[in-house]
Amino acid sequence: MSLTLSDIESKAKVMNADEFIIYVTDAYLEKVGGQLTAETMGVLNTDQHTLLAYRWMMEEVMEGGFIQLITNGYGGYVLEGPFPLVLKKEWGMKELAKLIYDVKHEYRLHKEELEKEMTDEEFMAKYEKLEQLNDLGDDFLDDYQEQTTPVVRDFVVQNASRFVI
Repeated sequence: MSLTLSDIESKAKVMNADEFIIYVTDAYLEKVGGQLTAETMGVLNTDQHTLLAYRWMMEEVMEGGFIQLITNGYGGYVLEGPFPLVLKKEWGMKELAKLIYDVKHEYRLHKEELEKEMTDEEFMAKYEKLEQLNDLGDDFLDDYQEQTTPVVRDFVVQNASRFVI
């Protein structure tokens, strides 16, 4: 699937921000064969990776917070990659970047515990045990997601040439 400037502009007008981000990043996932691997990482540029990281963060945190994001295997990509730095320095989203740096700090403290295989009961217990990480997920949902996702969509539209395939 190609993604052109006109695709970006026309879809942004008729889709809500969440749907638009999913539409654009679906094109990236199709381009890399459905999943990112060491071989396909170079197919996407930094902005495309940043948008994909935002999508996975948005979806995972809405379902189960940052604890779910990490246990589902997205911690390294979202938190250890350039995502928060690009948000801060290139996209101008300093507040969101700070939240992600706070999550990254908690991730590093509890990485082994969060990334190990666990039962459903052990997973659910993480929400009580890792209260700070759970609270950061609530902060994203309460303070950022509704306000930030439309800003992300607008950034993509205003810089569409950086997001085409």
